[in-house]
Amino acid sequence: MKIVVIGGVAGGPSFATRLRRLNEEHEIVIYERGENISFASCALPYYLGGVIEDLDSLIERTPEILKIKNNIDVLIKHEVDAIDPDKKELIVKDLTTGESTTTNYDKLVISAGARPTLPPIKGAETAKNGFVLRSVTDAADIKSFIDEQDPQNVLVLGAGVMGLELAENFKHRGMDVTLVDQLPQVAFPYDEEIADLIYDKLIEKGLNVRLSTRIEEIHQAGKEVLLSDGTSLYPEMIIFATGVAPNNEVAKTAGIELSDDGQIIVNDQLETNVSDIYAIGDIIKTTSVVTGLATSSMLSSAANRQGHMLADMINGTPMRYRGYIGAGVAKIFDYTASYAGMTEHALKAAGITNYKSVFVTPFDHAYFYPGAKRLNLKIIFDAASGKILGGQAVGEKGVDKRMGELSVAITGNLTVFDLPDLELPYSPPYSTTRDPLNIAGYVAINQMTNVVETIKAADIPAEDLANAFFLDIREPDKAKSGSIEATKNIPMNELRERINEIPRDRKVYITFRKGLNTYTSVRILAGFGIPAVLIEE
Repeated sequence: MKIVVIGGVAGGPSFATRLRRLNEEHEIVIYERGENISFASCALPYYLGGVIEDLDSLIERTPEILKIKNNIDVLIKHEVDAIDPDKKELIVKDLTTGESTTTNYDKLVISAGARPTLPPIKGAETAKNGFVLRSVTDAADIKSFIDEQDPQNVLVLGAGVMGLELAENFKHRGMDVTLVDQLPQVAFPYDEEIADLIYDKLIEKGLNVRLSTRIEEIHQAGKEVLLSDGTSLYPEMIIFATGVAPNNEVAKTAGIELSDDGQIIVNDQLETNVSDIYAIGDIIKTTSVVTGLATSSMLSSAANRQGHMLADMINGTPMRYRGYIGAGVAKIFDYTASYAGMTEHALKAAGITNYKSVFVTPFDHAYFYPGAKRLNLKIIFDAASGKILGGQAVGEKGVDKRMGELSVAITGNLTVFDLPDLELPYSPPYSTTRDPLNIAGYVAINQMTNVVETIKAADIPAEDLANAFFLDIREPDKAKSGSIEATKNIPMNELRERINEIPRDRKVYITFRKGLNTYTSVRILAGFGIPAVLIEE
């Protein structure tokens, strides 16, 4: 049987090498239109920052190695222009010679990935100092420009994770960095609680961050940029990190069903609607494990796992692809940001509103052991059942570990009622006796069982803002902060003695501070017959 793969990098080689290990008889061919068949694309920003010095070290496999080790035929700089599913034939163009040939297949795997897109900005295509980053060739071009032109400042358009990684690495090189994004936050789709902390870190590190701002036009071949707020920037280099589009042109020629945003729709066998044609990686629209709705799966880790699983299925092993959770992590200076499952942004976009969330800030390890830092952790769960829908965290240490554990919890269909029962490793240098995930579970259960009522500051009714009693339970010498001014300050340790200072004819909110003290204050007031609502801020 002849199996042809369109596309390399992550999914394609993962599929092909796994299939070869399972079956020595199949003929396996990979066509890749780029110059490299497999490389660590997620590491490219660190090459540009000088953290990784050797670009060749990011090339994971070569055509020669795949032939010698795996007996896989790899043709780079070859593009599949058309698919005839009735004849099971492909038209393949040699991009070096320009010649086209016809070849056959028994089964076809499309792993064509996605390409970076330029925003529809006048002058973007003619900016001589403007670049996108997706491939080894892109990275080499940017590095050559830096070496030859020695730019002292850079404009990064797009403050998503890729933009943030690039911004950090250019700052690491000593460049002045300006980040511009039309959204009102950085690090979308992280939620505001996490994004605000990331924003503060960017400012602390000296980045110029311009949010809710668009680029209107680019002039002088990229040397002048006009912004929507009426100001201008004069960048010596521009990086466009504004998104990607699926490489779906060849799929269209075969009548393969696409989603509204152009991705290939697959089932739980990773099959398309066309017989004997499969798809994996950035190009597919699969199913969310969390919601059961259609979702993209644009992570190289997902593409690798899909490729491995598809090889097993094509070789005859009965199994199914359960879908995509989404678990990512990013280094942002001395912070780590990570997520698993759905964010509030993603839930709202999917039309899901019946959920609750908790936000806790425990230490990453025992507070008495040197180096303990706060870990900012958010868990989102179904308001009726407590099923875990997702989580996010940011901090200096222990972040990725908790989100990895939460991803496992989502895979196992656990609820917040299960989180306190998670038996996680403890030793003072590594964790706390009650792990941050245990603590988040306790807080979530308190919400679910009405032990404590919480509300976000933005959701407080206007009538309450005007008439309610807002209590700050911090010590008087602690700095006041938050978006709502407190009516009165009574430290938690004095609440019982000063309980008569709290009115019983007005709604009571406890403001500003997250953690055990605010929760304890709510319970103290409840013991005196005074219901209080805890503001999440």
